[in-house]
Amino acid sequence: MHAYRTHTCGQLRNADVGAPVRLSGWVHRKRDHGNLLFVDLRDHYGITQCVAESGSAAFRVLEGVRAESVITVTGPVVRRTPETVNAQLPTGEVEVRAEEVAVQSAAEELPVPVFGEQEYPEELRLKYRFLDLRRDRLHRNIVLRSSVIASIRRRMVSLGFTEFQTPILTASSPEGARDFLVPSRLHPGQFYALPQAPQQFKQLVMVSGFDRYFQIAPCFRDEDARKDRSPGEFYQLDLEMSFVTQEDVFAAVEPVMHGVFEEFADGRRVSPRPFPRIPYREAMLKYGSDKPDLRNPIVIADVSEWFRGSGFGIFARAVEQGQVVRAIPAPGAAARPRSFFDKLNDWARAEGQPGLGYIVYEAAGTKGPIAKNLDAPRLQGIRDACGLADGDAVFFVCGKEDRAAKFAGQARLRVGEELDIGEKDVFRFCWIVDFPMYEWNEDEKKWDFSHNPFSMPQGGLEALRERDPGEILAYQYDIVCNGVELSSGGIRNHRPDIMIEAFRIAGYEQSVVESRFGGMLNAFRYGAPPHGGIAPGIDRIVMLLANEPNIREVILFPMNQQAQDLMMQAPAPVSERQLRELHIRVVPPEKK
Repeated sequence: MHAYRTHTCGQLRNADVGAPVRLSGWVHRKRDHGNLLFVDLRDHYGITQCVAESGSAAFRVLEGVRAESVITVTGPVVRRTPETVNAQLPTGEVEVRAEEVAVQSAAEELPVPVFGEQEYPEELRLKYRFLDLRRDRLHRNIVLRSSVIASIRRRMVSLGFTEFQTPILTASSPEGARDFLVPSRLHPGQFYALPQAPQQFKQLVMVSGFDRYFQIAPCFRDEDARKDRSPGEFYQLDLEMSFVTQEDVFAAVEPVMHGVFEEFADGRRVSPRPFPRIPYREAMLKYGSDKPDLRNPIVIADVSEWFRGSGFGIFARAVEQGQVVRAIPAPGAAARPRSFFDKLNDWARAEGQPGLGYIVYEAAGTKGPIAKNLDAPRLQGIRDACGLADGDAVFFVCGKEDRAAKFAGQARLRVGEELDIGEKDVFRFCWIVDFPMYEWNEDEKKWDFSHNPFSMPQGGLEALRERDPGEILAYQYDIVCNGVELSSGGIRNHRPDIMIEAFRIAGYEQSVVESRFGGMLNAFRYGAPPHGGIAPGIDRIVMLLANEPNIREVILFPMNQQAQDLMMQAPAPVSERQLRELHIRVVPPEKK
């Protein structure tokens, strides 16, 4: 018999009754019934109930072990009586009568209990993450993550992609988030950077003559945590393709995303292919966001013209000053009590807004604080613009276009939640396309890249030279699912002359571009294919599939919100000897 186990704790069935077995695992739970002691023994594969009779050697050993001790149990498999069968466990029809018990590792008193679904402070969970991961939900999430990555790899290879590994130690990038810097021992005063993404390397792979690249790539960014963003590091499905248009990239990515989500949907539906293509400006108008949650059926409308010159002076004056009015329909809200509208109005004020005016449309007419200030044609115009029926209501947001769009998007989500009209158990995908190439930086009075500086402008060099920068669109796209941006991508700018002109508009002299992006720019001068790609986030994909609200629930050993690893106590000071080897002196910040 094997030293530790003949079977796993999830393996035994009725067919094994009578067989002598040996199991090893963690003491999940103990129940002392006087003459009998029951122990649920857990390993990676499941749980098996073991039972020891009072007075036996096995009973005496089990009586003294704490929960989460690691033990080995030897004995025969017996059938449970009908009234004791546990239908919740695959092994629930049998148990092991413990004849021998060996303690492999005794556990001390637990700081975080494993049995049960109690919630504990995040700091405690992360400090003892190895215990947290023994809990069933977390354990399943990490196994799901592994299965998702394996599925993605299979699908990518089947589509003709080849997996490569790009460098981890590289040069600092001036764009995007802050770099993590690594000092060089051999080159005093100089630093490597951990890659924010393999962006330049994967483009160089295309220049090198390979056709379809992919990688489950680690990326490192020194940025603040959010519920959908882990500080420090994350993983993405990084891919790039040569001789492709935007639609070719979509055609390659959609089968992978659709297939993976269908495979692990667990009864949930996945939006059919092809995924909708929504231009950026349309998304901002209709949904108030460039990552719309399409499970919510509400579509925002522009009703500015119906308030121009109207009797509702606040909006009328704002429109004359160039501001806009956005309308957020509320289907069926006319049946809601006044408190429903007051609650949303209070929410808007808590968000720093003056309020959330509304109109209610009923068969007998209209009501609400705005309705009495509008004549019948204007009320009908708003109704038609929003597609409203009797029994519906509509809320309004007024302000400068960007701010109005953003808050209207927040109001759309809030109204949808309050009315509970969003689709359930479905993954709704879409592509956001036609992003602006530039955005105006009011503080610095200059044009900035609005998205990825390496994207190809629509219209090429001619557009850069002849159009107003604010009108230039890029071959830039995002893939979004249920309001979560899974990835950005683009058709790349592969021509040096176009790249230099694009950066010139953003305030970079040619010499600066040459020094900062010389490796890639120089490669483009020796024959570069048109190419494009994208990089969906693995962590966010698994977060959606696991139906978890926080990304840390699907990462094996995440940091806390202050980018600290509480379990390994990182970051931490290093010795003076290490600093001398790296030619570094630490200068603590001045105390305020």
